[in-house]
Amino acid sequence: MSAHCQVTGRRPGFGKQVSHSHKRTSRRWNPNIHRRRYYLPNEGRIITLRVSAKGIKTIDRDGIEAVVAAIRARGERV
Repeated sequence: MSAHCQVTGRRPGFGKQVSHSHKRTSRRWNPNIHRRRYYLPNEGRIITLRVSAKGIKTIDRDGIEAVVAAIRARGERV
């Protein structure tokens, strides 16, 4: 599974690493992804999400039910 957040949609960024001699090599900036378990009280079950640190803050602010509803509205399966 790729390193992408199910809440915010953040994916790795790509670019070049530049050394002191200005030699350029490809590199990638991965988002801060965690696997977190959340309890959905309206369904009575636990779900596991792959979320970034910003996604965790979004869940704390908006609530897990609202975030799961937004994920399902995009067509993703939870």
